[in-house]
Amino acid sequence: MDARDPDPREVLDFWFDARVRGQWFRATPALDAEIRDRFEGLWRRAAGGGLAAWEATAEGALALVIVLDQFPLNMFRGRPEAFSTEALAREVAARAIARGLDAALDDAGRAFLYLPFMHSEDLRDQDRAVALFAAAGLEDNLRWARHHREIVRRFGRFPHRNAVLGRPSTPEEEAWLASPEAFRG
Repeated sequence: MDARDPDPREVLDFWFDARVRGQWFRATPALDAEIRDRFEGLWRRAAGGGLAAWEATAEGALALVIVLDQFPLNMFRGRPEAFSTEALAREVAARAIARGLDAALDDAGRAFLYLPFMHSEDLRDQDRAVALFAAAGLEDNLRWARHHREIVRRFGRFPHRNAVLGRPSTPEEEAWLASPEAFRG
């Protein structure tokens, strides 16, 4: 992004473009680099509270959540910074939902607005993710929300983040991580 005021539409046009949609939940080094090159400055501005005005609209709130929740997962894959603005994303999403802005979004938009709750290691947030996806009728997302909730219910956190965050794994987590049922994130 350049020096002009950023536009939430630029984020949404990029993220919901057919080319990017096909890579949403895959680790692709080229997309990671593209997001980092194009949006890291915007992410830093958002992380510092500089894009709070985006919360005034449904599209703006969604774009801000994507910048704070999704972009760091790509930009900082394998580094602690990947999770550093998740809490901010949840706060933005919670305010948007409280104001009913999620009702103005299509299914894909609602899914990304709700994802920060699925990314949380707090069981209450996980319960909220399940409830949101269920109420919206987003069945595929609901299946993943239940899956994530069960991991947090079982371990109190996401064991696949332990190495990145410098946390020791328990023997139970190590056994699970070595098993075919393990979620790699």
